Amino acid sequence: MVKLQNEHGCINITADVFTNLTGDAATNCFGVKGMTVRSMSDGFVHLLKPEYKGKGVHITYNGDNSISIELHIAVDRGVNIPVICESIKDEVRYKVSKATGVEIKRVDIFVESMLLG
Repeated sequence: MVKLQNEHGCINITADVFTNLTGDAATNCFGVKGMTVRSMSDGFVHLLKPEYKGKGVHITYNGDNSISIELHIAVDRGVNIPVICESIKDEVRYKVSKATGVEIKRVDIFVESMLLG
């Protein structure tokens, strides 16, 4: 949880807020099929339904009230992965920072799968 203090009081922002904002920002980027999660039972990567997109996001809290974000995604086949990843990083940083006021130290993206259009 990130705690922000201002003249009006204290604001606590939980991981659910960050994961939902991040999942929404990432899945709205061109070429992203959706968020993924690796199953513990069979080891396969599974594409998440849109309502569970936050489960493909991992938030790490840093000591200075900033966060680091890890995304697990599936992309369309034939897209330029480095270009898409840079676009996702920019979008996630912008949307999460704008909505919460929290500094984003890192955005790490793991492309787990390429799917047919």
